[in-house]
Amino acid sequence: MRFSQIAGFLTLSAAISLVPGCGNNGGEQPAQTVSAHDRATAPEQDLITATDIIEADANPGEWLSHGRTYSEQRFSPLATITAENAGDLGLAWSFDLGTSRGIEATPIVHDGIIYVTANWNVVHALDATTGKEIWRYDPKVDKSRAAILCCDVVNRGVAIWGDKVYMGTIDGRLIAIDAKNGEAAWDVGTVDLSKPYSITGAPRIVKGKVIIGNGGAELGVRGYVTAYDAETGDQLWRFYTVPGNPAEGHENKLMKRIAQTWTGRWWEVGDGGGTVWDSMAYDPELDLFYIGVGNGSPWNHQLRSPDGGDNLFLSSIVALRPDTGEYVWHYQTTPAETWDFTATQHMILADLEVDGAVRKVIMQAPKNGFFYVLDRENGELLSAQNFVPVNWATHIDMETGRPAEIAAARWPGKQPYGQLPGPLGAHNWHPMSYSPDTGLVYIPAQEAPWAYGEDPDFTYKDNLWNTGSDFFYSALPTEAAQFKAAKAALKGRLLAWDPVKQEAVWAVEHGGPWNGGVLSTAGGLVFQGTADAHFAAYDARTGEKKWRFFTQTGIVAAPISYKIGDDQYVAVAAGWGGSFVLGYGGVFPTGSEAKLGRILAFKLAANGSLPELENVAGPIDVPALITADPDIIAAGQRAYGDYCSVCHGDQAYSSGLVPNLRFSPMTADEEAWRSVVVEGALAPLGMPDFSGLIDEETAAAIRAYVISEANSGRDKAFYEEIAKQ
Repeated sequence: MRFSQIAGFLTLSAAISLVPGCGNNGGEQPAQTVSAHDRATAPEQDLITATDIIEADANPGEWLSHGRTYSEQRFSPLATITAENAGDLGLAWSFDLGTSRGIEATPIVHDGIIYVTANWNVVHALDATTGKEIWRYDPKVDKSRAAILCCDVVNRGVAIWGDKVYMGTIDGRLIAIDAKNGEAAWDVGTVDLSKPYSITGAPRIVKGKVIIGNGGAELGVRGYVTAYDAETGDQLWRFYTVPGNPAEGHENKLMKRIAQTWTGRWWEVGDGGGTVWDSMAYDPELDLFYIGVGNGSPWNHQLRSPDGGDNLFLSSIVALRPDTGEYVWHYQTTPAETWDFTATQHMILADLEVDGAVRKVIMQAPKNGFFYVLDRENGELLSAQNFVPVNWATHIDMETGRPAEIAAARWPGKQPYGQLPGPLGAHNWHPMSYSPDTGLVYIPAQEAPWAYGEDPDFTYKDNLWNTGSDFFYSALPTEAAQFKAAKAALKGRLLAWDPVKQEAVWAVEHGGPWNGGVLSTAGGLVFQGTADAHFAAYDARTGEKKWRFFTQTGIVAAPISYKIGDDQYVAVAAGWGGSFVLGYGGVFPTGSEAKLGRILAFKLAANGSLPELENVAGPIDVPALITADPDIIAAGQRAYGDYCSVCHGDQAYSSGLVPNLRFSPMTADEEAWRSVVVEGALAPLGMPDFSGLIDEETAAAIRAYVISEANSGRDKAFYEEIAKQ
């Protein structure tokens, strides 16, 4: 059953892939470290302490932590900009990050300086009033690591503490930078570089400890989170999220206990997974630190745990003691995870009245499509309800806390299953927001189906995607009518959700999925950027659009708000990229320019403008059609799906973030193609080195498939016409 068949059954039909940050840098110029001679010096700043973050509402003009506060509510108490005057917003300033890949960072603002990361982990310190660069720090990451990470060479921002700025890098380092002059204070490795670990998430700092996780489950790693001394970089503790090889001995009694929820030899087929690649939160009153744990490695539960088992702590919220990393409690959102249903999505702490009593809760809307409200003191499930349509479970059993699964959704060993949500999730990493004024959570929700099917030829391969799912089943249809239906199935919306009643209050429909994170404010507004290159303000109670600005490039990051003098600013990092864009941005264009990356800051009565877009498209030479046996092309299509599609796009049609293979001179030149695919000639630029994995026969088959697609008649005009439907 191909995806096009499943589409009719679901009346949804679409194929979404999670995507590694592979390929070269799309032609961008590498950022250069500003030398000490050229580097401007930031003005003297107050040292950031725990009290500053805990009492953030006493200084609402700053944005000192990833979610503004430890509770991660992403609510600004500033109210100069309101639902009544939002129409007077204008561009105050913009700063070009000099990049052509996705921008996912949440800026940090302190003492009039805004700190933000671009891709390849370049950090910029800017004047928050004018956007003028004060300093820039380039850690010069190993770009070859881009071939073994998911998803794109992105970073979600920095943390600030004392007089330093902290960042995790895609090559697994944690770096402390002097906030005044942009020079590195210390730089420590946090991962085993022989394994495909990476860091894309922002650190959190609690009680002088810099806490950071990592990514890499799709490619085969064992997840953990680590705390480092903020002053020295010394490792203080490490908490593993899944057990290791029992023969090597478990680190502690907890690991021995959770190993009983695993079967088989998981350490040989992917190391278990469970990476802590994004969301964290902290309750200073309870002194509990919360982490969200990711998917299994491989996805396919039957491969990593063939005799069953829940596989703790995959897809779980886990509460720890920040001083020691001691385990306190957990709640598993998706036991025996087999769909890439991570629980790494944004977590929010709040106090809600539930059944007549005020409860300290933690809320999450993870990939699996259910909105969870838990007691954050003990992990008790208080309520759960799906916030998008789902067809893998009917409900969450309130007695057991487990999902009531639909049997057919357990896809291994059965017919492929067309499912909603798919691995892109009902809500991905894009942060949501909670407004204590309205009592609503604002979710960047989406519908993106997927066809799961077992890979009959699965063999674990080091440093490559090891999902155990055959992506062939989710290949997009090529017929125009079915292709239009597939596009129509992709949906995205800004959803206002009542977490007490567990119901939607209002929704704003967007043109598709993969829209930006959310900010709510005391001015009665909700801000969100979208895939179609706009940034907008909505009435927080009704969803009525109050203002909109064309940003030229799609927005996936979340906005912030800060105040300088009498002016309230709303700022957002704009740059179209990430997993959906790499895989499907070419075949589902949004009208967004792919090769822009900026910080945009808005305030009332400003009238700035962005530079006009230049049309840089030149003549395109389609590779000459080569004669190949249909069986060879079919083999090339399957191999392309296994090795290439997650970067270079479905149907070999790239979004533009990495080279479009249909029109690449490498495709036209047989020897050049072989040198790249078989010999790894472009590995230093982030293109995977497939030597030893792809033989010359397979490489030639992939080339034959790409050339057949280039001559298929489905060109840019075809996809753009589909996008208008």
